[in-house]
Amino acid sequence: MAQSSIEWTEMTWNPTTGCTKVSQGCKFCYAEIMSKRLQSMGLEKYKDNFQVRTHEEALKTPYTWKSRKVVFVNSMSDLFHEKIPLEFIQRVFKVMNDNPQHVFQILTKRTERLFELHKELKWSHNIWMGVSVEDEKVVKRIDYLRKTNARVKFLSLEPLIGPLKNMDLNEIDWVIVGGESGHKPRPIDADWVLDIQEQCEKADVAFFFKQWGGKNKKKNGRILNGRTYDEMPEIELQHSV
Repeated sequence: MAQSSIEWTEMTWNPTTGCTKVSQGCKFCYAEIMSKRLQSMGLEKYKDNFQVRTHEEALKTPYTWKSRKVVFVNSMSDLFHEKIPLEFIQRVFKVMNDNPQHVFQILTKRTERLFELHKELKWSHNIWMGVSVEDEKVVKRIDYLRKTNARVKFLSLEPLIGPLKNMDLNEIDWVIVGGESGHKPRPIDADWVLDIQEQCEKADVAFFFKQWGGKNKKKNGRILNGRTYDEMPEIELQHSV
């Protein structure tokens, strides 16, 4: 586990690592760049760099946490990657089911596989399932998410590289928006963000604006309409059993 600087979570937990690119949102993958750094630092978990790997020992970690956490699952991978066996995904879900005092946030771009497998998984109240949508070419991912049994469903519109007009936000609980950062970030248009914020307001969906991004994301900040937007779904946690 690791404390996270990601604004919408507290920490990360990576029972799998590694991934492959599937759409334009993957072009400047942060996890791929970070994996190379961790490999160069000699971390055993990243000895194979960004090859898809499962990590048995990591499954034990959430049982050791003493206080309640909000956890981003697989910041360095995609849990629904085709190379990750259903049996291992089910074991990851078993860990989350066993720890209802924590919120576990999962993100995927592989929504077809998510939909294919969702009935094979136990969706306890504390598992938030999200899909990444960077432009209109992949907006169908929202429809796959909507059809799953996840209790809380959210969208990560990051890196936002195009407008997303007239989204169907029915059954969506939360929307995160963010611009791309890094050395060669693709630009974000303020009108795209404002339009999404208005869509969320009309649909009564929690809206979280993460960042404008750019080469200096700290300088560019995360102010929209003269304020920050930190809305999240209501968190209902239970004690461990």
